[in-house]
Amino acid sequence: MSDVGSLLKHWRTARRLSQLALAAEAEVSVRHLCFLETGRAKPSRGMVLRLAEVLDVPLRERNTLLLSAGFSPEYPESELDAPALTAVRDALETILAQQEPFPALVMDRSWDIQHTNTAARRFFALLQDGRRTTAPGPPNVLRRMFHPDGVRRQVTNWPEVAEALVRRARREAIGGVADERAQRILDEVLDYPDVPASLRSIDPATPLLPIVPIQYAHGDRQFDYFSTVTTLGTPQDVTLQELRIECFFPMNDATRSHALQLAGPR
Repeated sequence: MSDVGSLLKHWRTARRLSQLALAAEAEVSVRHLCFLETGRAKPSRGMVLRLAEVLDVPLRERNTLLLSAGFSPEYPESELDAPALTAVRDALETILAQQEPFPALVMDRSWDIQHTNTAARRFFALLQDGRRTTAPGPPNVLRRMFHPDGVRRQVTNWPEVAEALVRRARREAIGGVADERAQRILDEVLDYPDVPASLRSIDPATPLLPIVPIQYAHGDRQFDYFSTVTTLGTPQDVTLQELRIECFFPMNDATRSHALQLAGPR
């Protein structure tokens, strides 16, 4: 584990702040901040948390900062099925249900799919046509999109979607959301057959498009969706902060009609 000074400097650099700017926002002297980063001074627990707050460090990495400074972690990491998270699970189920008849899913920091609504299960089962994927591990968004046995062959604008996913994964890694497993999965999927080598050299700093449509084709039906990603506001638990809710919305009346047909009579 790196020393706390090196980690503080890493996060300040990642957030593109000078020592002067960070010191001003955290209301500490530039000299003291310099001493903390070089190891000439040891921060208090309160100082670690104050700097982490200003730097918008994710909760998991705030715990790492505290451990590196010799303190115990501040934020718990609960299992999603823990009794304490019952209200959150109910909220997630409500969001997923309200998205019907359009797909929605909940994923974690490794892009593993934790929950889906009925529309998502129905839609992706349709695309799979009964085929079983040989991708390793639990259902995962990156593997589903890149694996030859996934939905890749049904995505008519796959090059654009694949590039957008890689940019997003790289950007999240810079922001401290992605973990080592997510990076391993990304490296894995980039080695799948017929994945362009150019995706490995994508610059994550390149601005993202406002929306990236995902165009699926199945038989004579075309499904054109775009998605929104939502996170939970002001979480105080590592697990909750790392959850992302992705909801798919139709881009035209034809897609809306196809989704309603798949849902069947109400």
